[in-house]
Amino acid sequence: MERITTNQADADSSVATQYAYITRKSNIRSGNPIVAGTRIAVHDLVGLLQNGETVESIVTQSFPDLTRAQVYECLAYYEGHRGEIDLLVARQMSPETS
Repeated sequence: MERITTNQADADSSVATQYAYITRKSNIRSGNPIVAGTRIAVHDLVGLLQNGETVESIVTQSFPDLTRAQVYECLAYYEGHRGEIDLLVARQMSPETS
């Protein structure tokens, strides 16, 4: 299990949250949090849920290789990092300007 620290306060804490399914890799999805072993970003799943998908539809239709536990852990990560994930979702949903 990888220890994810997202800010200095978390890094200095002896009770930093550990996520079994969430990781960051600088060369995947610009270093944003992803489901471990995939290129699926936490903000991808949150964006789908915010736009009406359900956990069931995500694991059966959108990303059938994910488990419900992985999706629920993305939601747990989101609860602790709303500002970061909301910004990523907004950037993803906004039309590109040329």
